[in-house]
Amino acid sequence: MSRTARALVAAVLACAALALGLPAAAASTGDDASEVGYDVSHPQCDEELPTDHAFGIVGVNGGLATRPNPCLAEQLAWASEASGTVAGQPRLQLYVNTANPGQFIDVLHTWPLRGTTPYGRCEGGNSTACSWQYGWLRVYVSVEAFFVPAAQEAGVDADPARHRWWLDVETMNTWQYGSDAARDRNRAALEGMTAYLTDRGAEVGLYSTGRQWGLIVGDVPARSALHDLDSWLAGSTTRAGAEAACRRAPLTEGGEVVLTQYVTDGLDHDHACA
Repeated sequence: MSRTARALVAAVLACAALALGLPAAAASTGDDASEVGYDVSHPQCDEELPTDHAFGIVGVNGGLATRPNPCLAEQLAWASEASGTVAGQPRLQLYVNTANPGQFIDVLHTWPLRGTTPYGRCEGGNSTACSWQYGWLRVYVSVEAFFVPAAQEAGVDADPARHRWWLDVETMNTWQYGSDAARDRNRAALEGMTAYLTDRGAEVGLYSTGRQWGLIVGDVPARSALHDLDSWLAGSTTRAGAEAACRRAPLTEGGEVVLTQYVTDGLDHDHACA
């Protein structure tokens, strides 16, 4: 439903309530408020957000790993006001956009030129080592330059270790495709992101669909830092579908599916798996 249509429906309901002498009700999603979380980011800037959220997951970036969410502070404050009534789901959680644009290094100003990584020395090429370094640097900027100042402005805890972080892995961002080597470089970029966050003491999880994960990363070996991370699965359109998605395979063998997402009326809802 478009924003205009939703506004018209709300106006009609408000008028009906006044005509009947009833109190006007706050916007409701139709779900049990004690169980539902929502994830928001730059597309929801200036939108009215639900006030009945059990937890909120806020996108730190503005759609790309190199850009900040322009309304991050406001959305952090909103998420911090969640009820926190779902066991195992912190009231405020974060997610970051991820990517690996190594095939475009000739036109990138954000690609690393040097660094020591678990894959050896990065020397500026489209290598596994530089992919790892790229991921580390992107999350470093997302945390230190984007999240920390916004958290301080919002009056929420700015220590990244006090929050759960999700790596948003989607084909809409720039990745390398077509070979095992390309997927290995993509995995390395995500491992670099994970390394920065875990070194800061933060909990990390993975967000994607099975199809997108297979295209971008594929199978993850047990030695990888990604292997034991929990999954947040996208792709459902109803609450029932999201509940059923809890029984799907996790993105990596060592993790578990702990969250599923479904979209209703243009808003991302999040279901916590038992």
